[in-house]
Amino acid sequence: MYGNLIDQLIDALRCLPGVGAKSAQRMALQLLEHDKAGAAHLSAVINEAVDKVGRCEQCRTLTEHAICGICSNSARLSSEVCVVENPADLYAIEQAGSFRGKYFVLLGHLSPIDGIGPEQLGIDELMKRLRTDQVKELILATNLTVEGEATAHFIADKAKSLGVAVSRIAYGVPMGGELEYVDGGTLNLALQSRKVI
Repeated sequence: MYGNLIDQLIDALRCLPGVGAKSAQRMALQLLEHDKAGAAHLSAVINEAVDKVGRCEQCRTLTEHAICGICSNSARLSSEVCVVENPADLYAIEQAGSFRGKYFVLLGHLSPIDGIGPEQLGIDELMKRLRTDQVKELILATNLTVEGEATAHFIADKAKSLGVAVSRIAYGVPMGGELEYVDGGTLNLALQSRKVI
């Protein structure tokens, strides 16, 4: 419609989550019409990130180093490992600011239909880490989906067989939430996850 290169740029921007045809078109035109310097910088940073960002050798999150900043931080507790499904989950927990342990990123969840088993998630690698790093507690922070729950149970059984304490993050009513607006499933989980005060 606009010309081959502009159409390619619009199409390329659609690979981003939540970006449809109209949003991609607006972004492309903004960059080309009003911010060519910003477009050039964005392009350079994306190219450099694609070339240099890989996986941490210990926790498997995204990093530009062999070992990420969290794993190499001696102030972090090696005795606590939090298992998450993807780097976005790790970043969410880090932004909360209260967890001082280390992580293991599964890069997905068990899904036999899609051919994703324990091998694809690096669960043997996680078990090796539990044995060698003197981990005392494994915190399972997989998503509250059927697959996430199955993954958590599978990992919990393996970790318990190694004598590692296993906990699951609690799910429930969000801070500031009003009970009348919370769905029944969330309320049930909140009641089951209650703690003594």
